[in-house]
Amino acid sequence: MGHSAHDPATKGRPAWNAGRKLGAKRALKPQQVWAIRFWLDCERRTRDRAMFDLAIDSKLRGCDIVKLKIGDLVSGGRVRNRAIVIQSKTGRPVQFELLEPARTSILAWLEARRGALDDYAVPSRLNGVTHISTRQYARLVNEWVTGIGLRREDYGTHSLRRTKASLIYKRTGNLRAVQILLGHTKIESTVRYLGVDVEDALTLAEELRFERLAPRLQA
Repeated sequence: MGHSAHDPATKGRPAWNAGRKLGAKRALKPQQVWAIRFWLDCERRTRDRAMFDLAIDSKLRGCDIVKLKIGDLVSGGRVRNRAIVIQSKTGRPVQFELLEPARTSILAWLEARRGALDDYAVPSRLNGVTHISTRQYARLVNEWVTGIGLRREDYGTHSLRRTKASLIYKRTGNLRAVQILLGHTKIESTVRYLGVDVEDALTLAEELRFERLAPRLQA
């Protein structure tokens, strides 16, 4: 159960986060994404490759990744091009697209895994009925990043969620699009999540307001 902060046993003990790097985890770069894919293929980790691709494309939180069922990903015997799930945190639906690499790896895993549409896509290794835990998912992410020589302290499950969102923002500067893709209810949450500079955010807001006014001025 642990100790109270007032217990004598806690005196002189280091804080739980001593020496740990806290805060937002880094998003993966495109070359790091492909490096992890290559490493997983070499290790013949079919399940992990499917989970990794799914996490990158879906941009879902870990708690939603582990709860996905086969029926969420498959329709008519084929992996869906697009899927929609209800987020555990917000209770709101979010839609995502599965690109060809993800569809291929997910299909390879499901063919090996088998199961019914109501079964979890990634079952627990303990009983094969319940889903994999978020803690186990986090441990797997640590293995993936360290497998290509990255520091586990710098990356986590949110690194996978942030990867494509960060890339889309860098290429387009479209915060609203990223907000929709991440399923955030407030754009301020997206700003904080991406670590967008305040000045950049203000500039984007001004540009958006000008774009809305332009048609009226032209009329």
